[in-house]
Amino acid sequence: MTDSVITREGLARLNQELEGLVTNGRRQIAERLRNAATSEANPAESGDYLDVREEQAMLERRIAVLQERLRRARVVDPELGNGRIDVGERVRLRELSSGERLELELVGPLESDPTAGRISVASPVGAAILGLRRGQIADVDAPRGMLRYKVLAVEAPVPVPARLGKEDQ
Repeated sequence: MTDSVITREGLARLNQELEGLVTNGRRQIAERLRNAATSEANPAESGDYLDVREEQAMLERRIAVLQERLRRARVVDPELGNGRIDVGERVRLRELSSGERLELELVGPLESDPTAGRISVASPVGAAILGLRRGQIADVDAPRGMLRYKVLAVEAPVPVPARLGKEDQ
């Protein structure tokens, strides 16, 4: 169930990345391939040409992965006001032994980015806090041992500003 859930913001981010790769990424690769092919008598033996072909293969793999993820994605909206941690909501936690405070957004696995504070519902912390209320304790079996987090707050997601399209500018 959790392998294909995604927030509306996450869906927009993946669509934006896919659009950029399909348009700009492919155009840049095609231009570089033309330049590399015309600069050598035999492009198949050119190191630059072979490097660009490898980059093209990686780009096409990423496009295929994104298309598959978007095809499987099921958009979920948080149930605001129910007091429980849902996918798409922000949560503030405190690790009980160290006192360390965390502010996280619980998201689907397709959009997790721990460096940006977005953790997957399938991660150990995400699975442990899903459905909890403010004041409850989550026991997390982590690689460094058992961790205990207290839920300090459950908040609505931070709205992401809409991206202006060419027709809006």
